[in-house]
Amino acid sequence: MKPYQEHQKAAPHDVKISIITVSTSKYQEAQKQKDVDDKSGTIIKKMVEKTGYQIVSQKLIDDNIEMIRFIVFKSIYDEGADAVIITGGTGVSPRDVTIESLRPLFDKELEGFGEVFRNISFHQIGSPAQLSRATAGVIDNRIIYCVPGSPNAVEPALEIILPELPHAVSMARK
Repeated sequence: MKPYQEHQKAAPHDVKISIITVSTSKYQEAQKQKDVDDKSGTIIKKMVEKTGYQIVSQKLIDDNIEMIRFIVFKSIYDEGADAVIITGGTGVSPRDVTIESLRPLFDKELEGFGEVFRNISFHQIGSPAQLSRATAGVIDNRIIYCVPGSPNAVEPALEIILPELPHAVSMARK
């Protein structure tokens, strides 16, 4: 058995996850009506449920630096999330502020996640993959993943995240 496989096997599998969708348009729609079609959040929820990890919360919020930070801290400290998966706000438009919200708070940044995600995306969609700023980091021993808001991008991102998540959580806790 290779060393990384030993680490994976020893990692806890009782991972608690918070899912956050960052979208101004969906947030505004949710303020007017209760039933909002959050495709990316739904995809994440279904994929996480298949792993058996526990979802402690799922939220839809505005592209707003203070709100993003507040909800991430609430997920970590009040809800006990070991990992937070945020979809949306990772592009290059002026409203995309997820990365600006969280990168300054990272104790460590996991550049490899973004690199692997963009590589896989490049093979799927070509040159538009370079426009993604997907990243991950650690805030106070919790893993934070920032993935694009496109439903087509969520699935490959979770295929990278979920198999390694218990190991990542274990390493962040040390």
